[in-house]
Amino acid sequence: MMGLEWLRPGAFFGSMLYALIGVLVFWVCFVIVDKLTPYDLWNEIVEKKNLALAIVVGAMCIAIGLIVAAAVHG
Repeated sequence: MMGLEWLRPGAFFGSMLYALIGVLVFWVCFVIVDKLTPYDLWNEIVEKKNLALAIVVGAMCIAIGLIVAAAVHG
């Protein structure tokens, strides 16, 4: 039974810290990938409506998120 175990301050703030670290690692990875591509991802996706690139970037975001989640979870 789960109960209110997750409301302990140590567990709660530990979860918040891991979530923050995960988001920061994801953001850094995305910025690195954005810098490695030969064009501006935001301009291509939003301004030029490049659907194929949007799908590739979305898949990349899911993959990075899975890797970060696996690394944080252990």
